[in-house]
Amino acid sequence: MAAAANGEAVESDSKKPTILVVTPEITYLPEGMGNMAQRMHAKAGGMADVSASLVSALYDQGADVHVALPNYRRMFNMDVQAHHDREYSRVRENLGKERIHLAEDRVFYHRDQIYADENLRVSLAFQREVINHIIPQVRPDLIHCNDWMTGLIPAVAKRFDIPSLITLHNIHTEKVTMAEIEDRGIDAAEFWEHLFFERPPYSYEESRIHNPTDLLASGIFASDHVNTVSETFLYEVVEGRHDFVPDSIKNELANKHYAGCASGILNAPDVSYDPLTDDSLAFKYSAENVMEGKAANKRRLQEATGLNVNPNAPVLFWPSRLDPMQKGCQLFADILYQTVADYSDVDLQVAIIANGTFKTHFENIVKMHGLAGRVAVVDFDEDLSRLGYAGADFMIMPSRFEPCGLPQMVSPKYGTLSVAHDTGGIHDTVEHLHQDCSQGNGFRFQHYSPEGLRWGINEAIGFFKRSYEEKQHVLARIMRESATRFNHTTTAAAYINRYETMLGCKVGG
Repeated sequence: MAAAANGEAVESDSKKPTILVVTPEITYLPEGMGNMAQRMHAKAGGMADVSASLVSALYDQGADVHVALPNYRRMFNMDVQAHHDREYSRVRENLGKERIHLAEDRVFYHRDQIYADENLRVSLAFQREVINHIIPQVRPDLIHCNDWMTGLIPAVAKRFDIPSLITLHNIHTEKVTMAEIEDRGIDAAEFWEHLFFERPPYSYEESRIHNPTDLLASGIFASDHVNTVSETFLYEVVEGRHDFVPDSIKNELANKHYAGCASGILNAPDVSYDPLTDDSLAFKYSAENVMEGKAANKRRLQEATGLNVNPNAPVLFWPSRLDPMQKGCQLFADILYQTVADYSDVDLQVAIIANGTFKTHFENIVKMHGLAGRVAVVDFDEDLSRLGYAGADFMIMPSRFEPCGLPQMVSPKYGTLSVAHDTGGIHDTVEHLHQDCSQGNGFRFQHYSPEGLRWGINEAIGFFKRSYEEKQHVLARIMRESATRFNHTTTAAAYINRYETMLGCKVGG
């Protein structure tokens, strides 16, 4: 039996439960899900990859999986391909009969990125279509939501006794009144009791205009289960270790955690991050020839970024956006000149391939100290960043906090070891390399400080000075382990297991 949006039980067409994944982001969908599946690409972060891998894994297992997305016509190339001719109606008709359900509103159509202007308006338009049209059409047995842009949907699911799960990819939220929600075509009176308000509500009428609801806190409050994208970040939020997390989020997540209704499930890098198949590389390689592959790609990286071409120079790579709030840019800036100077005997080099507000600070350091050829600061480019993973020896990631993080999972796939701060998803994915190198995949420093980062870099250079044969053996081990551990199959299996626990039955096969 499946629950319809009018609250009545409806006989399902199949014994398998129907899963509806509601996400504002996706990278790909299985071809069998619809005639437009391969055009569905709208990505801002890890949510897109997780949603795609999960839907694909469910579909491959024979599950009755559906996905709800905003209709980003420009990003999906639908304006050119279909909108202006008779094909468009046929495309929409076919989509409606299959498993891809596009929310329709002009606010989505001409966007060229997911998060830009009018994010709250986009969120409410998306949720309106899911609530008013897609849920009644699909009649799901379970709804999987993602982040604040879907925060109202667990409350609707609670109203109709549909189990729901919400995944927190980050902690951003927005607040909005029920009057604003209703102005966008959503009848909040139907489910207002399941929302989380700025202050305890006395009644619907009393709170409608002057008592905003917190969208992410509402999603946590109303959902049957919530997961963060790493287990350690869940504990950090619950324990109050991050002062930027609003009390509403912290307290609701703590309530779920102590009730046994919260967990951590790691994201995984996109499947295209594989040095054996990556077309961005100068030389493709595997664990068997990692040293040869990295040497060839180091030379290309040095040439492409303006670094001195030196096959014996250790190269540090910074791939993360230059955001001083989260990524620890200032820690690296504080020690950059001294570190390069102290390791001048081995010609230590740094490749910063990233954009962000802190970029000019690094550029100024390079100019002030005459570090051209030793330190490169260049704009982010996808191909160049992939070359950085392959050609560098170490990846720098001194994040102050990290809900999950992907660079520290991508790097070891390319035989590049992370120097990273012990927080959130980094704690769950980076293990400090043992003295005998038999275990571990990077260098993890405990104290969030320039001194902590410098200690991690010193550890890394110590490894770099080991013999060629020893490095070949260790990097090959780390590459093989990472390929097995950090993949979408593992991530999807964890979500499927959660679905089956919530529903008490198998979801596929």
